[in-house]
Amino acid sequence: MPALPTDLPAFATALADRLPGTWATSHAHIDNHDPSCLTNRVWDNGHVLSATGFDRTVEVVLLNGQDSQQLVVFERPVGRGNEFLVAPMEPTGFKIHQISGVDEPNGIVVPGDPQRAAADVARRVLPRYQAALEAVRHNADIQPEPPHRKPAPEPAQNLTLIWYPDGVVGAPYKSVPQDAYDVLYSCSFQYRPHEAAFALPASYSRAERALFLHAAVRLLTAQGIGVNFRHATPAAPTVTPARPLIPTAASAAQRR
Repeated sequence: MPALPTDLPAFATALADRLPGTWATSHAHIDNHDPSCLTNRVWDNGHVLSATGFDRTVEVVLLNGQDSQQLVVFERPVGRGNEFLVAPMEPTGFKIHQISGVDEPNGIVVPGDPQRAAADVARRVLPRYQAALEAVRHNADIQPEPPHRKPAPEPAQNLTLIWYPDGVVGAPYKSVPQDAYDVLYSCSFQYRPHEAAFALPASYSRAERALFLHAAVRLLTAQGIGVNFRHATPAAPTVTPARPLIPTAASAAQRR
């Protein structure tokens, strides 16, 4: 019986020769201090991905197969005897939204026997890998561009609600669109002629006012009325005087 390969390059080459199809090997390194590290492409959300959290540069071998398949092979950091890790790599040339929703095919731990390892990879990794690749390509066909959220249309009318120092939330009567009257009344706002304003009284508790305001904003925006909030008297910014870098004569005299 021939001796089993003990080093990574020899094992990876022997594994590639025994996998279905044609696989070519290439050497690479995982360096987690590099933003473009290969770890970011390991298609695994389990123990194989955890094992790539090295604090040093680690040698790996990439197996490049047909149909854009690519496997990464590296020594198991902590294992029993001669074991290796084999994991699929995310395909390149696709956008994040086309890959992110696909279940990771995940990698596996394989024994140091290339024949047994190839059988495990062919049975447990490659079918899931091919299915994941097909799912990514399908996503690329049906959604070539990211599903960016669109901005809301500009409202035809706007209402600015003002926080007043006495706790009242309101707005001057002339600034309130007529279409907003019924909503404000339904949310406990009152029209105060002597103040020429709609007002939500401060006599309500903070929790009650929060509920009324939430309902008002929801109903007003549903009608196409934009809602803004302002403080009647914005607090002035606090300016802390800078400490002098060079001691003045007065401070020097005080120290003496």
